[in-house]
Amino acid sequence: SCPPPSRSLKKLVGGIPFQEIPDAKGGERMRFYTRQHKYYCGIDLHARSIYVCILNQEGEVLVHKNLRAKPDAFLAVIAPYREDLVVAVECMFTWYWIADLCAREGLTFVLGHALYMKAIHGGKAKNDRIDSHKIAHLLRGGNVPFSYVYPQQMRATRDLLRRRNFLMRKRAELLSHIQNTNSQYNLPEFDGALRYPANREDLSERFTDDSVKKSIETDLGLIDVYDKHLKEVELYLTRHARVDNPNSYHILKTVPGVGQILGLVLLYEIHDIARFPQVQDFVSYCRLIRCSKESAGKKLGTGGRKIGNAHLKWAFSEATCLFLRGNGAAQKYLARLESKHGKGKALGILSRKLGTAVYYMLKRQEAFDMNKFFEK
Repeated sequence: SCPPPSRSLKKLVGGIPFQEIPDAKGGERMRFYTRQHKYYCGIDLHARSIYVCILNQEGEVLVHKNLRAKPDAFLAVIAPYREDLVVAVECMFTWYWIADLCAREGLTFVLGHALYMKAIHGGKAKNDRIDSHKIAHLLRGGNVPFSYVYPQQMRATRDLLRRRNFLMRKRAELLSHIQNTNSQYNLPEFDGALRYPANREDLSERFTDDSVKKSIETDLGLIDVYDKHLKEVELYLTRHARVDNPNSYHILKTVPGVGQILGLVLLYEIHDIARFPQVQDFVSYCRLIRCSKESAGKKLGTGGRKIGNAHLKWAFSEATCLFLRGNGAAQKYLARLESKHGKGKALGILSRKLGTAVYYMLKRQEAFDMNKFFEK
């Protein structure tokens, strides 16, 4: 097993000790689980099966077998080793049940960061047996880069917020198809925005071909269905979403353009700002910066674009657009950035600046201040 980390690097996140390894400039730090145990359990997790490998402190294999993904089967296998056992799985969509089971049984649980755990995928041969053994060895050596285990009581609402965003994107695709079809036949522009139902009345009549008309009618019918369900979901969220820290929620809504739904998305995706030791960790997790790649003094571009929270990336992009709406000071600031960096990069800089502001607002429990925001 690896030696304990130096005191300067030994920290806690949610009660879990970790060793922090600096990432690329300005990037999120890679964190490794470092606590020593008597037994180490690595699981290659799937929807219907799990491959379990248990090692002792000397690295000897005590259990190595395939099981059905059932709590009783798993608990029966680990029963002789529960005295001081740590369980690790790679982060995938089925990790909820095993995390909740470990919490109920009082077992230490580590959620491995899927993109950082490249050692699993780097071998010549790969199968469930090999993967579970590698996870157990990484865990024993203090080399599992771990992810945040999101609290059980808030997961369902967070997933509903993500589902709402998915449905909204599908609705937007239908509106885009209508716009594209209108341009395809070189017809006059619409009188108003199609997102409003009043501007969609008798819309299919402007098309002469029956097949095209039927296609547009299908799109309009689906949009009406999406509108109905999205309204119900948003009403449910505003009434029933559990806000553990109401003050943080109200602070987020002081940002110009951030309303109830976007405020809930930010609140539930961030959850606890204390889990980000530095502002660089937060903006990197939100995918608001690009980390450089260097080797032997040579710059090799940027990387890690998919490491982080895609939902926070969307939320801050949306918040940036809404922040600019009717905000003269923000529009002037963006114009200065555009003259120097171009439109695309200017919006990225403004999004990162907004993410930085949100970090310090939540850290200090302070409302948004426009004057402070535009200070250097």
